[in-house]
Amino acid sequence: MLGACLKPAFRHPNPSLQSSWNYAQLGILVFPLLPFLGAVGIVLAILGSWFTQYRAIIRRPLHWGFALLSVFMLITVSFANDKTAAFLGLFNFLPYFLVFASFSTLIQTPVQLRHMSWILVLGSLPVVILGFGQLFLNWSSKIRILWFVVEWEIEPGGQPLGRMASVFMYANINACYLMIVFILGIGLWLESYRRLRRHVDNSKREQHRERVTEGGGKLPSLPQSPYRTFFFLTGVMIAIFVALILTDSRNAWAIAIFACLAYAVYEGWHILVAGVAGIVASVLCAAFAPLPIAQLFRKLVPAFFWARLNDQLYPDRPIALLRKTQWQFALSLTQQRPWTGWGLRNFTPLYDAQMHIWLGHPHNLFLMLFAETGFPTTLLFCGLLVWIFIAGVQLLQKLKSVDQAEDKLICFSYLLVFVGWVLFNTADVSLFDFRLNTISWLFLAAISGVVYRQNHYQRLQVK
Repeated sequence: MLGACLKPAFRHPNPSLQSSWNYAQLGILVFPLLPFLGAVGIVLAILGSWFTQYRAIIRRPLHWGFALLSVFMLITVSFANDKTAAFLGLFNFLPYFLVFASFSTLIQTPVQLRHMSWILVLGSLPVVILGFGQLFLNWSSKIRILWFVVEWEIEPGGQPLGRMASVFMYANINACYLMIVFILGIGLWLESYRRLRRHVDNSKREQHRERVTEGGGKLPSLPQSPYRTFFFLTGVMIAIFVALILTDSRNAWAIAIFACLAYAVYEGWHILVAGVAGIVASVLCAAFAPLPIAQLFRKLVPAFFWARLNDQLYPDRPIALLRKTQWQFALSLTQQRPWTGWGLRNFTPLYDAQMHIWLGHPHNLFLMLFAETGFPTTLLFCGLLVWIFIAGVQLLQKLKSVDQAEDKLICFSYLLVFVGWVLFNTADVSLFDFRLNTISWLFLAAISGVVYRQNHYQRLQVK
């Protein structure tokens, strides 16, 4: 049964962190739908981790790196064009460094990674259902209980109109969330597929053995759990994929296709790689090839895809709303103040003064940081991210045995989420949504925590 896949990892390898792990699981489960209640569980997990593992947390070099980054960001506030806005901008970063430090201690094993994947995939189902209702049934909801304890605001027809936003304030935010869940779900689906294949192969061997020893026999009765889990995940992944398409986010589409190709290469499914590559090439030709060639492909590719890619779906967009314009402005700000930047959250008023249009961010996290905090701070931030990623890749290379195949797959899926998050933030900025920012730092912490524990065990074995 499906529950058999969800039973592991309720028990934490460190008994002193058991209650914190319980709070974390409950918090992550309800967080996308009920952010305040989910945050309560996550905060309790953070406090429990710091209380029981304070010495271990402050000894890790990576955590000192984030402490240094915090100092750099505080320094940039004193040089900001609008110091109040820059100070408030710190709250998009500094609290999440504490989240990272605590959860990188709380999450220690691949079993926990797998369990967190299940929690996030199952927790996404209400979000997807509400999104379908928003688009196709014109659902709308403005629920507020005890001010902000339970708060939903679903715009009928999507936000913007025609694009699925579900419980999030904008379609792109929903797209990033679904992109993360989609990548994790594909990892779980592949794991389930492998188990189903092994189950079928074992059944065939058992049938052959009975025929040899007894002169023939019936196929033994098979447990249904591999089939039920596989088909359940298949249905869930189809729903998430359709919802991802309906967000109408080019960025998320591209990352989802990239993730599918990466999994196909990882599994050695070369025919699938060729098929997906052919589909992508057809869409790109329909969008960007010379007109005679493009018209041939447009007979096969729906306009919903190619017209969205080349902006013909929204032909009257102001120049100030184009990403190219925003990126050029961010680069010009960086050139004017390369060392200290203009201050966090200062891009918006500066862009408004120049272009006479309000824009929350320049649709590129790294260009935004260069413009707002300067080169030293941004390079340190990027260096810490690279440190986490390289350590994760090294862990993946160490998982070579057959018994570690499932652990390797789940670690690969988390690294793929990491890459997807970076790619998404090169054409958008995800940190301004409380839920999305928290989930992103949980993933970074999960990779770091598993890497640290594995390296710690290796050092003990060497001694």
